Amino acid sequence: MRFLRRSYVFLVFLFLYAPIIILIVYSFNASKSRGHWTGFTLQWYRELFKDRQIMNSLYNTIAIALLASLIATIVGTAASIGIFNMKRVKREIMLNINYIPVLNPDIVTGISLMLLFSSIKLPLGFTSLLLAHVTFNIPYVVLSVMPKLKQMNKHLYEAALDLGATPFYAFKKVILPEIMPGVITGFLLALTLSFDDFVISFFTTGNGVSNLSITVESLARRGISPKLNALSTIMFVSVLLLLIIVNIRTSKDENERRPKNEKSYQGNVFVSPSSHDI
Repeated sequence: MRFLRRSYVFLVFLFLYAPIIILIVYSFNASKSRGHWTGFTLQWYRELFKDRQIMNSLYNTIAIALLASLIATIVGTAASIGIFNMKRVKREIMLNINYIPVLNPDIVTGISLMLLFSSIKLPLGFTSLLLAHVTFNIPYVVLSVMPKLKQMNKHLYEAALDLGATPFYAFKKVILPEIMPGVITGFLLALTLSFDDFVISFFTTGNGVSNLSITVESLARRGISPKLNALSTIMFVSVLLLLIIVNIRTSKDENERRPKNEKSYQGNVFVSPSSHDI
């Protein structure tokens, strides 16, 4: 049975990552053919960085993804704290409303945002694309932060206020460190979704502004170029390295903070009173 389980897991991961491995390998292929290996080359990477259209799209993608993820993380984290402090019925209603954009088809969201921007006379371009990405990223940030808020001891914030901390200082020193893993997860998820989005971007962008998804789709109509393989390889490796760095930092911070917090909470009022204290 153990062999079957391991074989099943291996096949699942092979099915998921084999296409990516093939793409990476053929990004170094000297031939344009995707079926024959003719030698190692970096030609497609050099041509990639010389392609003005792709470089402009890459700049737009990175700028929009970073800005949208940052704004969505700030707004989503604040919204999560507000929803968490609501009464149960209101909290459930707000969470169900938050689920709607996640479950809603992208094409419906894209058309809706396009009609909204047109009705308020907002020209379609960089600003509309940024607002669209912020809009569909916020629910995912909320879904990432809420579990950390539920795991947190709700008396920590009140104890910090009782010890003389201001609300902002208590949030910065008590609440934020506890929910930081969820905040980072929400930011990375928003960053990935912004990089990957095509449908919503297609309906909310204008002439002269396009992200990589739109550019790749237009280039793919004329045939898959090895330059696209090189571009995809760079994006995959960049996201992978980012995830590894963030996971290492998060694990290190949690290990360093845990003994300190446990000692601090036992020495102060941060632990809730037990029956013998009363």
